[in-house]
Amino acid sequence: MYLITVFGNLLIILAITSNFHLHTPMYFFLSNLSFVDICFTSTTIPKMLWNIQTQSKVITYEGCITQIYFLILFAVLDIFLLTVMAYDRFVAICHPLHYMVIMNPRLCGLLVLVSWITIVSLFYCTMLGVYLSSAATHSAHSSATASVMYSVVTPLLNPFIYSLRNKDMKRALKALFVKGTV
Repeated sequence: MYLITVFGNLLIILAITSNFHLHTPMYFFLSNLSFVDICFTSTTIPKMLWNIQTQSKVITYEGCITQIYFLILFAVLDIFLLTVMAYDRFVAICHPLHYMVIMNPRLCGLLVLVSWITIVSLFYCTMLGVYLSSAATHSAHSSATASVMYSVVTPLLNPFIYSLRNKDMKRALKALFVKGTV
């Protein structure tokens, strides 16, 4: 599942960057979401796979804090990017004639930058405390199940949900594979 997640999200990024027709705000945000999903799953899954392989559940305190930091960072960034994507779709539907003026490249870059900056500041203030305090009140089995769901399944499904039902993305992926075989 980890390899499918990474490969699927890399394909999305590659298809969007290589196809000029997909250089629009929606696909800019989608490629950022794919990048964040790769980072999000790569924060915990390699260590989890190592632990399964070695039958070890040991992690250093520093390693744990670092993993929590990046896990929360990329999880919240995922949420902000989804919010920005929702705003993009709102503008496209409610103001179609002004869409390209409103969603210009400068604003798109600014929205992504603000997403990154906001999550860093929110992380230090709230998320670490919430995550650490809730860890003591949940059972180990329910926490492990929830961890797999949000760290593996959601990033695995994002490429399918946001890309493969989209005609433009299907065309770009086909062109990418045809170009790659020539």
